[in-house]
Amino acid sequence: MTSSHQGTRVASGEQLVLATLIGGVGNHVGAWRRPNSRVEEKYDLSLFTDVVRWAESAKLHAVFLADTVRLDAESLRTQPFAGLEPVTLLSALAAVTEHIGLIGSISTTFSEPYNVARQLASLDHLSRGRAGWNLVTSAYGEENFGVELPPHAERYERGAEFAQVLCELFDSWDADAIRIDREAGVYADPDRVHRIDHRGKYFSVQGPLNVARPPQGRPIIAQAGSSDHGQAVGARYADLVFTTGRTTVEDGARFYRSLKTRVVAAGRSADEVKVLPGVSPIIGETEAQARAFEKELNGYIDLDDGRVRLSRQLAGIDLSDLELDEPIPAERLPAESAVQGRRSRYGVYLDLIAEGWTLRRLIEWEVSSAGHFVPVGDPEQIADLLLGRFEAHSADGYILLPSFLPEGLQLLTDAVVPILQERGAFHTEYADGDLRDSLGLPPVVSSRDRDLVDARSRS
Repeated sequence: MTSSHQGTRVASGEQLVLATLIGGVGNHVGAWRRPNSRVEEKYDLSLFTDVVRWAESAKLHAVFLADTVRLDAESLRTQPFAGLEPVTLLSALAAVTEHIGLIGSISTTFSEPYNVARQLASLDHLSRGRAGWNLVTSAYGEENFGVELPPHAERYERGAEFAQVLCELFDSWDADAIRIDREAGVYADPDRVHRIDHRGKYFSVQGPLNVARPPQGRPIIAQAGSSDHGQAVGARYADLVFTTGRTTVEDGARFYRSLKTRVVAAGRSADEVKVLPGVSPIIGETEAQARAFEKELNGYIDLDDGRVRLSRQLAGIDLSDLELDEPIPAERLPAESAVQGRRSRYGVYLDLIAEGWTLRRLIEWEVSSAGHFVPVGDPEQIADLLLGRFEAHSADGYILLPSFLPEGLQLLTDAVVPILQERGAFHTEYADGDLRDSLGLPPVVSSRDRDLVDARSRS
């Protein structure tokens, strides 16, 4: 299949933002069972070094590292679930890369802002301006922290204040606070370092941060969550919004318009926030090979475990008595507004159930993608699909979740990305500067410099 697909966004000079999620074995739950999966290296830096270098060689903007704060021990029978802590791993990867962004998930429900600000500022310094934080509120894990899981709305309210505190802490050092005047014996100007004295509903933080202002002004903030509450937080604080890859272009375009409208309402330019759906392609050198990979991966599915995974996505409803090839009765499903867990992901599954998807098909989709878009095809077909959604204003780019490693990522980096570059839809070199420059985002100006500019403009 060949195509010269190039629409108006590409013709006008707009380009995709591309990142990839790294987890060690691939996004498909059964991918570890492939003979060359390298699952034995899941806790070895060598695997992650190879993955991040492949991504950097393709000029991807960033790698994402997901995280979870609990372990379902029973799931270990069928999947290598436990993973490395994000900031630790990303700090190690900073030493073996030069340009690619390093973005890790950290929970606002089970963390404290001051410690997280220190971690992220440190990573930004060590990587020379390539750090990012994926803001997640966590739908589970309370049993490990001695607290009750707050309701959905409260988690996002806390998450919003958490992001506000981090921004204040990063801003507590002026850009010119460090002087390093050896002759005068002055390292830094204390008058250029400020307490924040934050007193809010959830946090009380005096400041200032005990790490100097990050090279980016503040690390990139990504936000994962597409519910109304999630969109509100993302519109106000996020640079990148990591959302589920909706099953149709129209669904994605509706979310895109909704989020951008909220961004403008929050007093920001729509271009300041990049919408990045998750896409988990199954790629082969030919479509036939891709279909063979899909069949192979689905052959590794443990259907009993799949029922449990799907039940978690569906607010814990009992699926044990249902036949695999029948749909889930709608009367078993609570309303989306009543779900306190991953509400936006639940909404995606509700739509599929309303379309009549069977239990087997839903399990295969959950195990393959955890709710993201799963295109199957050769590199040209995958490139066409990605560009089609970009041109339809359904995305500003994508978080690529390779279904299996290593070939799944290598086919993306070595076959799909060059097609996008040939069509002018993706850059061929990194921009000079930090991660914000690479993403085409405006610089972060300190609040005191901003106040000075405002004062001068009024005079």
